[in-house]
Amino acid sequence: MSQPRKRWYAEPWVWLLIALPAAAVVGGMITLYLAVVTSDGLVVDDYYKRGKAINLDLARDQAAAKYGVSASLELDNSLAAVRLDLTPVNGAWPDTLQLAVMHPTRPGFDQQIQLQHIGSGHYRAAIDALHDGHWYLQLSADDWRLSATLWVPQQAPLVMVPVK
Repeated sequence: MSQPRKRWYAEPWVWLLIALPAAAVVGGMITLYLAVVTSDGLVVDDYYKRGKAINLDLARDQAAAKYGVSASLELDNSLAAVRLDLTPVNGAWPDTLQLAVMHPTRPGFDQQIQLQHIGSGHYRAAIDALHDGHWYLQLSADDWRLSATLWVPQQAPLVMVPVK
């Protein structure tokens, strides 16, 4: 007596052989969808012009070193506030400072904050809460700029000094 043969769809090995290429097709379709829907925020359209602008920014870093500018920054995520203490620039303090807070990979999280001078080199401003992790900061006035890296949550005040 011969055993009755199983139909092809009742065999588990057939479904395993079909599942592997089917998973690759589904993964490819998801990858294609993500490539079409999302944008490449890290790619600059005009990289040559952007590269030339870097030389202008370096002059602002050199001006900060010439003036001897330094700052101490404290971020309070719970109060959504930033406090900054600045050394005087040519014996005086600017009325306002611009602070650019930039996420390394997600430009949608970037913030431009205007710090107001409240006296004796102390500045304050409101800020949206920052996600934990790595952030780039640029503090600037009319002709100088300071750059630094911030890790959130912040453990101690961040000291910003000129890049040499």
